[in-house]
Amino acid sequence: MKARFDAFEIDSETRQLTRGGEAIHLSPKAFAVLCALVEKRPNVVPKADLFGQIWPDVFVVEGNLNVLVGEIRRALGDDPHEQRFIRTVHGVGYAFSAKATNVERGAAAENPPARFWLTWKTQTFALTDGDTIIGRDPRSQVWLDHSGVSRRHAQIRIAGAERPVLTDLGSTNGTFVGGERVDGPTPLADGDVIKVGSVTVKFREWTDRTSRTKRIRH
Repeated sequence: MKARFDAFEIDSETRQLTRGGEAIHLSPKAFAVLCALVEKRPNVVPKADLFGQIWPDVFVVEGNLNVLVGEIRRALGDDPHEQRFIRTVHGVGYAFSAKATNVERGAAAENPPARFWLTWKTQTFALTDGDTIIGRDPRSQVWLDHSGVSRRHAQIRIAGAERPVLTDLGSTNGTFVGGERVDGPTPLADGDVIKVGSVTVKFREWTDRTSRTKRIRH
């Protein structure tokens, strides 16, 4: 089973959960619970079924399952009160409540690679067509976990052949490109240094020029 939801992708065969191309760690049992819920969506999966799948022939207390669900929610940035991804059905079980799309095997090879992306420290965030939110909120497509970043800080819009455009979303500490404050929609170019509050990221673009291998003189 391979599926995409929000900015996440889960693959039961490779046993990977990613967000914007970045791997997210889940314990093996928590990963198995998430796979079961995504696969059975939008149906409720009874607790007894989850116990039988995760702990076959072993008696465990119900609290163990609650711990795994809590781990999943933290990994997805899911608020247990809003329950955007995991819905609790009291006395019965759990259900995956977000919209998800199954991905056919081999489909990734047919799709062109990302043309635009952001880099921050060792992380890389691929940018796709449409609006990409940058912020401290874990539900942002580009999640910058830093106190100087607003929850919904800025937005990058990619629309077809047009240049990617960066817009500040009324952030507390502002958004800057090349040292200039962003006061309106600002086109981006390869190598632009973007300051999001107190965090610095770099905008990159894949082109024929940037893909050429540089000859090294010996």
